[in-house]
Amino acid sequence: MSTILKQLSMSEKLTDKVDFDIIRYANCWEDADILLEGLDAGPGSKILSVGSAGDNSFSLLTTNPEYVVAVDVNVIQLYLIELKKIAIVRLEYDELIAFLGFKPSLVRKETFITLKSELSTEARRYFEHNISLIEDGIVDQGKFEKYFQLFAEKVIPLIHKRSTTEKLLAPKTEAEQEQFYDKKWNTWRWRLLFQIFFSRTVMGRLGRDPEFLKEVDLNVSKNIFRMAELELKSVAAQQNFILRYNLTGTFGNLLPHYLKYENYVEIKKNIDKLHIKQGFAEDAISEFGKFKYMNLSNIFEYMNVALFSNTSKALVDGLEKNGRIAYWNLMVHRKLSDIMPDELTYLKELSEHLTIRDKGFFYKHFYLDQVK
Repeated sequence: MSTILKQLSMSEKLTDKVDFDIIRYANCWEDADILLEGLDAGPGSKILSVGSAGDNSFSLLTTNPEYVVAVDVNVIQLYLIELKKIAIVRLEYDELIAFLGFKPSLVRKETFITLKSELSTEARRYFEHNISLIEDGIVDQGKFEKYFQLFAEKVIPLIHKRSTTEKLLAPKTEAEQEQFYDKKWNTWRWRLLFQIFFSRTVMGRLGRDPEFLKEVDLNVSKNIFRMAELELKSVAAQQNFILRYNLTGTFGNLLPHYLKYENYVEIKKNIDKLHIKQGFAEDAISEFGKFKYMNLSNIFEYMNVALFSNTSKALVDGLEKNGRIAYWNLMVHRKLSDIMPDELTYLKELSEHLTIRDKGFFYKHFYLDQVK
């Protein structure tokens, strides 16, 4: 059986068990800053990017590529990317921030009405039938975002006052940050409720999906707690928009890379270079040819070992000479250069340096491999 057929077989199993009729992720929870630094894409490059919520595909437009192809098997995620793309094209910066939900707005529905004629028929119909998603701020409406909001709104208040959370995230020295965590934050309630809420069972039911955790063979909550603790003791916690959302259910005054003004300006210039493709990464390679760079999020964790091996070969065959491929491991070890050492070089020093800086603190590893 070909790799594509194997992928389609996996897709059929996933669609039987996983709901693909919802927005699973309204934001990308991988750090665009380390992605851009790691890939180091030059102008005029061809880039493949897992779609998800689109954020990191937009960020890759700041490299002035020939094009970026955002690919995803979930068509609802692609509708979301399409909506964000049209909003970036048509709205001024402050309007965009408010429309997406990073700032309050009472006119999101009216704004959508001005945009919807430029959406595909399918995307327009989806959002017309789910207009509350837009009215309530689309960046807060994914299943994963609802999971974080539940933690922030129902669990954290059982542990700490809101003022204590703000003190944790307030500016202070490294020593003060560590001391605050040890003396004020790391209570028995924090340890207990964190490990319950981020257990495999609760995360599978409310956050991700049990099928996405199928290959995980470690203690989920203990693993995430250990990585969260490292971040919470660091001054990096104070400017981490991902962490702030986890603890408060909002981004506050922090913005992801693609919506910082200087990046938004570049993205808007290059927005026509973004292509949206439904399917698997291999389908994009078949249509667009070889790519110089790939952003693959953490897709390998959803695959068993055999499928990972077969898919890896097809993806590496779709990379140009000296091309780079970036991906994350959350709780399942999958490393391309381990199984393809003759074809790939693991950029160990750079990968480890960027992993330490990763705002997506729950990811265990950020990997960069380069075609020999």
